[in-house]
Amino acid sequence: MTPFLLAFTGTCLRRWIFLFTLCGTLGGLAVAAEAPARREWNVDGVTRTGLVYAPAAAKGQPTPVVFAFHGHGGTMQNAARSFSIHTQWPEAIVVYLQGVPTPGQLTDPEGKRAGWQGRAGDHADRDLKFFDTVLRELRSELRVDDHRIYATGHSNGGGFTYLLWATRGDTFAALAPSAAVGRFTRNDLKPKPVLHIAGQKDQLVKFAWQEAMIAVLKNVNQCGAGEPWDRDCTLYASPVGAPVVTMIHAGTHAYPPAAPPLIVKFFKQHAKP
Repeated sequence: MTPFLLAFTGTCLRRWIFLFTLCGTLGGLAVAAEAPARREWNVDGVTRTGLVYAPAAAKGQPTPVVFAFHGHGGTMQNAARSFSIHTQWPEAIVVYLQGVPTPGQLTDPEGKRAGWQGRAGDHADRDLKFFDTVLRELRSELRVDDHRIYATGHSNGGGFTYLLWATRGDTFAALAPSAAVGRFTRNDLKPKPVLHIAGQKDQLVKFAWQEAMIAVLKNVNQCGAGEPWDRDCTLYASPVGAPVVTMIHAGTHAYPPAAPPLIVKFFKQHAKP
């Protein structure tokens, strides 16, 4: 190949990569989006932080909202990179909130690393108040679609997602916890569409614990037999409009890269009446 053809090919390839990144990809893959912006909120005299992505259209038309919660010891930046909901669903408002030092149930008993409250009433409900504050301010600034508010989280963040279901359930259209169990009774939950992600080799939040959690979800949502929904996913239909989908992967406690597009697919299928 001549130098001219090499240069021409390289230029075309660079342009193709640029357009690929700018405009997205075929087949439902991620679309490039602006980076989420850092925000601060005052909650009971404490400065709390988060990263917020908001499409321009959110100022003029009802827009779905996704809250995403990192695991114990994680950060909002890591959540934005690994969950990447804002690139999977650039038409939605996406909020990656930052936890604060919290004793862990399975690790970090001294509470040196960031996390989330596990039960209602823990730490004076600081994280539930944080969620309430952020949602209230989003509603004052943007046109939030109250029929399409969602939450997802991994590990301790998944546990907090379950706590939000138990304590703020009427707010949400659907939820998607990963590698987590909830610390409440089944009577605390009202039927709600849920996608639970679990690794068969999870040695931290043991797979058997998560299987028991899934059994609770199917009981609460009155689910029947399962059927294939997507790769590694099973759909359990619900006569009350609250299906359970499980994504059971062969991995460990680590967040699976295949999860974000499945979470977005699930959320898009569910809105409050």
